Amino acid sequence: MFLRFKIRRKDGKEHRYWSVVENTRVAGGRVVQRPVLYLGEINDTQNLAWRKSIEVLDAGAAGPRTLSLFPEDRCDGLLPDASIVRLKLSELRLRRPRQWGACWLALMLWRELQLDLFWAKRLGVSRKGTRWDQVLFVLVAYRLLAPGSEWRLHREWFARSAMMDLLGAGSELAEIHKLYRCHDRLLTHKQAVFDHLVGRWRDLFNVSFDVLLYDLTSTYFEADPPFPEGDKRRYGYSRDHRPDCVQIVIALVVTPEGLPLAYEVLPGNTSDKTTLRGFLERIERQYGKARRVWLMDRGVPTEEVLAEMRAADPPVHYLVGTPKGRLTRLEKHLIAKPWQEARPGVQVKLLQQEGELYVFAQSIDRVAKERAMRRRQLKRLWARLKQLSTMELTREELLMKLGAARDQSRKAWRLVVIEVAVDSPTFSYRLDRKKLRQARRREGRYLLRTNLVEEDPAKLWSHYLLLVAVEEAFKNLKSLPPRRRGATLRSGRSFTRSRRASRPTSSSPSWPIACTSLLRGGCALWHRG
Repeated sequence: MFLRFKIRRKDGKEHRYWSVVENTRVAGGRVVQRPVLYLGEINDTQNLAWRKSIEVLDAGAAGPRTLSLFPEDRCDGLLPDASIVRLKLSELRLRRPRQWGACWLALMLWRELQLDLFWAKRLGVSRKGTRWDQVLFVLVAYRLLAPGSEWRLHREWFARSAMMDLLGAGSELAEIHKLYRCHDRLLTHKQAVFDHLVGRWRDLFNVSFDVLLYDLTSTYFEADPPFPEGDKRRYGYSRDHRPDCVQIVIALVVTPEGLPLAYEVLPGNTSDKTTLRGFLERIERQYGKARRVWLMDRGVPTEEVLAEMRAADPPVHYLVGTPKGRLTRLEKHLIAKPWQEARPGVQVKLLQQEGELYVFAQSIDRVAKERAMRRRQLKRLWARLKQLSTMELTREELLMKLGAARDQSRKAWRLVVIEVAVDSPTFSYRLDRKKLRQARRREGRYLLRTNLVEEDPAKLWSHYLLLVAVEEAFKNLKSLPPRRRGATLRSGRSFTRSRRASRPTSSSPSWPIACTSLLRGGCALWHRG
């Protein structure tokens, strides 16, 4: 390593900016200088003072003696003392401070899936010599190993990884404008990459897609309209509790193993129940008709779409959650049914009605968890109401504080009857025991519906638990620490604070979901094998 400075002329003066750099050999035998430490601006006086930065107290001397920091620059006055460390910068070496194993595994998976050949044909080399397929691999490996913003990849991660050694390229792969522009080059190959990934998945693991998981999420932008025509950022129902921000909706279809079969970026005002029909047609058109089971949350399908799925030839099977309102309607029929042991700790009741099978499931562990949550929330609300009853407040202040208490304990609020006086700042409250009994009966219990009437209830319950896979995928893609948000998704909080937020591209944020999810699944299966 050695010192290097750059001169910048400003206002008629020369400014020197110093760095500690090292020589790095890259492809083609070229040697590039990689900055190790930036020292900032140092003028001539500061430079001399910085080079003489060691003072030694000699027992026989009246005052301290200044020694040279670098002996090759100045060797006068050196003491024969073993406790003094003399730094020779020209002989200092930094040996391989890079992450290697994880980067190598990502590259092996990338090649095993033949994604290197796939993207080399479609992206190729630009007129200026940019290997866009390698830039894409860097992005995918970064999302797989240490997800964060493109800016963090550019400034920190790439230099600390072994990507330059493995790819035989230089730091030009992590230039910030190339990282941003790479996303926009992928959309035209969206369908082709899904076909390729599914084909490789079948060849490698001999799997079939008989169970599909479908779910949606949203992510918001801290950006202000107006936006260009055709932009998908819209105001809509916010799962992130940020109705003041525009958002997009992301729909994803994956297998239980984590392989994404289709995804779509939809306008932010898209209703969940309007998306399913298009995905049913798309999966059937792309992968043919087959006996598949669709797993979905209760808010996704409509009664009309479920009827179409039952009437299809062959029938399209489904297993979905059921709203609480239907449970109220069927409760009297379910009471008479006996409990069956589906698995240890899980009991079910089965009810066949109008060509569908309703599965009323009860999990003992979930009952205990939800009951503890309800008790804790009700106890907090009750203590707050007792505290408010002793305060001297105006009626407007009382209503505001009651509203705040409701926001903090919404589920417990439904179990309490509160009556506020019309002409005075007083109120009364009591427990609604009928609603409490109903809540206790439903804690830890779920009502599922399916047209798989011949299936084992334990298998149906296991299928429904697979929805956690989609939610976990969304959580992994979105839940990053605040310092690492950048241009990545964030669960329930933020989408982006980087430059990407102001760009009009509508589909880029979810790329490269497919490659990342497939590599995640590949890592898991590789480990099992």
